Amino acid sequence: MNERARSVLKEATLDEAVSLCHGAVDPEGDATGYISGIERLGVSPTRFVDGSLGVRVPGQAATAFPAPLAVAATFDTEIAADVGAAMGREAAALGQDVLLAPGTNIVRVPHGGRNFEYYSEDPVHAGAFAAATVEGIQSAGVLACVKHYVANNQETERAAVNVDVDERTLREVYLPPFRAAVDADVAAVMSAYNAVGGTPMSEHRRLLREVLKGEWGFEGFVVSDWFGTGDAVRTANGGLDMEMPGVPLSTFATEMGAPEGGDEEEAFGDEADAGADDHGVSEESAGGEGAPPHGGLPDPRTVARFAETLAPAVRSGEVSRDRVDDMAGRVVSRLAAFDRLDGDRPAGAVDTPDHRALAERVAVRGTVLLENDGVLPLADAAAVALVGPNVDRALAGGGGSSSVEAAAESTPVEGLRDRAAGEVTVAPGHPLIADPSMMDAPDDGDGSVTATGGPPGAVDRADGSPDSTRTLAAAVDAAASADVAVVFVRDRATEAWDRPDLSLPGAQDDLVTAVADAAERTVVVINSAGAVETPWREAVDAVVENWYPGQAHGAATAAVLYGDCDPGGRLPVTVAPEEAYPKADPTRFPGEDGVVEYGEGRLVGYRHFDATDAEATYPFGHGHSYAAFEYRGATRVDERTVRVRVANTADRDGREVVQAYVRYARDADADGADASADDADAARFADEPRRVLAGFASVRVPAGQTVAVTVDLADLPFHRYDDGWTERSGPFVVEVGRSATDIRTAVRFERE
Repeated sequence: MNERARSVLKEATLDEAVSLCHGAVDPEGDATGYISGIERLGVSPTRFVDGSLGVRVPGQAATAFPAPLAVAATFDTEIAADVGAAMGREAAALGQDVLLAPGTNIVRVPHGGRNFEYYSEDPVHAGAFAAATVEGIQSAGVLACVKHYVANNQETERAAVNVDVDERTLREVYLPPFRAAVDADVAAVMSAYNAVGGTPMSEHRRLLREVLKGEWGFEGFVVSDWFGTGDAVRTANGGLDMEMPGVPLSTFATEMGAPEGGDEEEAFGDEADAGADDHGVSEESAGGEGAPPHGGLPDPRTVARFAETLAPAVRSGEVSRDRVDDMAGRVVSRLAAFDRLDGDRPAGAVDTPDHRALAERVAVRGTVLLENDGVLPLADAAAVALVGPNVDRALAGGGGSSSVEAAAESTPVEGLRDRAAGEVTVAPGHPLIADPSMMDAPDDGDGSVTATGGPPGAVDRADGSPDSTRTLAAAVDAAASADVAVVFVRDRATEAWDRPDLSLPGAQDDLVTAVADAAERTVVVINSAGAVETPWREAVDAVVENWYPGQAHGAATAAVLYGDCDPGGRLPVTVAPEEAYPKADPTRFPGEDGVVEYGEGRLVGYRHFDATDAEATYPFGHGHSYAAFEYRGATRVDERTVRVRVANTADRDGREVVQAYVRYARDADADGADASADDADAARFADEPRRVLAGFASVRVPAGQTVAVTVDLADLPFHRYDDGWTERSGPFVVEVGRSATDIRTAVRFERE
């Protein structure tokens, strides 16, 4: 606690101190969360805003950046810092103080509805991007809030599920990205809805007070997820410092733009305890971090409203005044560190030319060329059939609290027509794939539409969908007449529910197959929240993963397809058929009887495929370039660094992502190295991975030239948790290559 916080808490009454520990109604009505402050002590109000893909203020446009998964696909943390700084500037310009970002939960299962908001299936990779984003946001004078601590790796029953995970897995896989954010001096940490080991994260004394604040030395404050608290005494004593939003659901929903009227009883009723899906207001309309169906929201009638319960708990002796002073002091300390106590904010700026250019650059750099049989880059004069259900819309992001009102949008139709010299014929071929909603529509029921005010007008009612047979035939005809067909396909993902499977919704697979049969050459562009199945991939000539690319969707994709830019992205997740992932046992996902078992241990993502020899369609780190690269020997620089020479043998510049993996050798070595002494531990720990990512570097290599690339290695792969952290014994083999399965060179490595 700094001196300013001590002086405030010395003068504050109990009620005033408590007021800094819970949300309140925002008089301006544009904040996701609001702390009223203490005017007489010089503590100004504080506003919190959603912000994973851009700043989400109701009724305010902002730059819609590519999804964090797309940012992570760049394998370039400087880009993450740039995006964070831009979002920070826009938050400040829109009158906000705390940006509820980044999200850095591990992509444990590919079905996660919120995977697009996260970075990676690997803890080193995720942690590097979380830290860079925190540093970027806070460089703009805005407080960052990393979320959702910890093990919030699915949306199904996220409000109630209990995660059963062993300590070693928790320490080596799920906690490290949060530790990286703390090491970057993040101002705030948001607790997750779920429980770990039977204790809700908002009350988890060991993980909040002992690990986060104790072992890691976190000096900021812990804020709840919205409505994500229970018993006030357990929550305060467990280590939570701030309860959000601090107001009834009906008040919060109205503040965020939902219609007035109703209360918790009406929204939840007697069915709340039975897990009913009708929660009265969707997060999409309410605008906040929490209000989802599908068990995604605790009953707001039972949350710990500190405004009503905390002071009485202190007076009864259940919570100490010292604890409340620590809670409030952490808040004041962080605000003081950012010069926010007097209400002044950095000027900031929204929707600047630089921000628009950055959004497009990130979308380009995050695009992954999965396959290319010589069709890309497209010839400028090629006649193109542009196919896909949503080609006339930019896919800025998924559903939920991360959605942003984009300041400007470039659709695939606009992007390709602006870039192409040849004719671009648009033939969607499939009905529109609707953006996901966090609310379920009932199979049947009564409803009404009320129009109030405005000039006289007409209301049209239409039932049914376009004739899909005729639509498909038009797309096939267009493809047959063109030099190349470019098919855009998409998934549907949102906060509050997980994808039921990895197939594309609707009949998009049939669309791709039909177009590929008719077209001379076919390119498929995937817009997705992560892995999707590609049963048609052998029938097409190129496959491009474009993620949720933000507002520059069309322009960025066209730049890659026509070769104006090299596709710089590599996969931050493994892509494989449904049956290849370790989810066959429902106890592991989505869980049974309110418990999800992390029985795979540390074998998450590529580690599972490596250890089990399961075949991935596209491995972690995979991605092609329009250039061609050769690796020429890896050398050890020091105990934290390796160097490799990368040659571009093509006649055009290209971007390569060099990846370094630490192999816990069992049956092979490098340059005569003995097998690692960790072999004995492989028998002791069934979930011992064969190799783990230790570092990476994205580098531009000019045509015909060779560059020396230095890769810094993280500490995590060289340590293990076994009733405490210990350094792994060596020697190690550091493998350097283009993906988790495409290793080009290796070097014996010892830590001194």
